Amino acid sequence: MAKHSQVAVVRDSGKGAALLDPMRVALLERLVEPGSSSSLARDLGLPRQRVNYHLRELEKAGFVELVEERRRGNCVERLVKATARTYLISRDVLGALGSTPDEQQDRFSASYLMAAAGRLLRDLSEHTAGAAAARKRVATLTLETEIRFASAEERTAFAEELSTAIARIAAKYHHAGASGGRTCRLIVGAYPAQKKESSHE
Repeated sequence: MAKHSQVAVVRDSGKGAALLDPMRVALLERLVEPGSSSSLARDLGLPRQRVNYHLRELEKAGFVELVEERRRGNCVERLVKATARTYLISRDVLGALGSTPDEQQDRFSASYLMAAAGRLLRDLSEHTAGAAAARKRVATLTLETEIRFASAEERTAFAEELSTAIARIAAKYHHAGASGGRTCRLIVGAYPAQKKESSHE
């Protein structure tokens, strides 16, 4: 059985449509571990025939795969599992409606950041799939932190200072004509952090 990926990016409109069903989303959430139509039907309190139909559609689209077949009396029970832990629908599914960073001009807009994040996920999923086939790892770097700004003016000043620092460091380490070198894409973004729920002990 093939190793399941953490994230799968859906680029086909037909496959994307197969995910736009609350029932199928509920099934995929439960198929992180192998399950059968019978066990899923019991878990969700639904008719097995209905669950079977949705599982067949998910399998046809490549979102679940057969893990094992077990014989129980005169019946054969099929165990299936989700092919990834997370599924993301690419902007490619939207065709001309999908925006790209090049189509956005405001670096402070949420749409620019979302478009850049979408491209990051698309590119990274392709690199990961290629690396997995070659039994290699993708060289990546992730930095994450939280900053609480006292004012909008301070946030703007931070953005300018960060932009200057990144431009300086990028210029220092960028070698356009390096033989055997590899170009990497750097994306830096910031957005309002979700409020943390206070715990009541």
